[in-house]
Amino acid sequence: MVGSVSADRDFTPSLKSVAQAQEACRLLGRELARAGCDLAVFSSKETYIERDVVHGYAEACTADAPGRVAAYPPRHRDVDFALPSGSCVTMDLVRDTSGEWEVAYYRTLMEADGVLLVGGGQSTRIAGIVALSQRIPVLPVAAFGGGAGQVWVNLDKVRNDANDDDIALMGDDWRPGSDARLVACLLAQRQRRQEAEEAVRREARAGAWRLNSGLAVAVLCLLGSLALLVGAGAPGPATAQRLAVFVTAPLLAAVGGALIRHTFDSGSGWLQGAVRGLGAGVVSVLLYCASQLLALPDLLDHLDVRRLLFFTVPLGFSAGFTFDLVFERLRAGAVSVTPAGADPLASGAQAPSAGPGSPP
Repeated sequence: MVGSVSADRDFTPSLKSVAQAQEACRLLGRELARAGCDLAVFSSKETYIERDVVHGYAEACTADAPGRVAAYPPRHRDVDFALPSGSCVTMDLVRDTSGEWEVAYYRTLMEADGVLLVGGGQSTRIAGIVALSQRIPVLPVAAFGGGAGQVWVNLDKVRNDANDDDIALMGDDWRPGSDARLVACLLAQRQRRQEAEEAVRREARAGAWRLNSGLAVAVLCLLGSLALLVGAGAPGPATAQRLAVFVTAPLLAAVGGALIRHTFDSGSGWLQGAVRGLGAGVVSVLLYCASQLLALPDLLDHLDVRRLLFFTVPLGFSAGFTFDLVFERLRAGAVSVTPAGADPLASGAQAPSAGPGSPP
């Protein structure tokens, strides 16, 4: 509860309709009690709206639906709302260790689920701006002017969880039923804020699940490629089984590398990353196999799968992990892989001419 509608104080901007402002605060307090809200107040002086709001709040509280008011004064001040005996309101005094009222005031503001602003001056306007910056639901009753009216103007620019109907309602003149509509407006803002926060939490949980599931698949792919390497049979002719092991192991490593790389990226699911890594692995491994076959035409007659996998599995993983570089090289024109021990001039390339001073 923030604000003041005292006619004895000067505010800039000035107050409006002061005669009905105190009764409006009392009615707002009753509606807050009926809505099951707890109140956070800072002073029981008659110059502030807390006194009228709390009195209206206490009138609506019953034994079946009691209320709670938490007071946050600085250490050298007391609060006394002079509630009638038998009131169904629990008063909790939370005295702040600081001797300055601003400390308790703004500290409590940051923990509030909503802020009611009526009249007031600079402090009320600052409280409203702080609430807006922290996306705390605010209810500036602009019908009575003051700092609350300025917050209403600012709210039209920031909005947060308020919609057009809320803005129009908070800026409307006070009339019968305004109290119920305004409290419902505040609670609707709070509901929208909770829904937005829950949506963010759901998205975070879904993102974490996608990330963890992608990493689990990456581990399985890498373990599968290593299992194929360990279980590769003895050298022999290129049967379907040997070729399947020779191709599958590096492709599993490529998918694993792409999924691990995907943990550093965002914007797409891990399945898309796996497909990109698989494509990069296919290209890299087949280019390597093609270069080997060009250098050793009888490679398939005596295929040593296990020995080749010690090179193709890391090659597949590297291709999957750096699939963007692989595709970039393909767009620019892929460079063939020269196998170790092969003659770089075997394809018909000419040796460079001897330079001056070179032996003939």
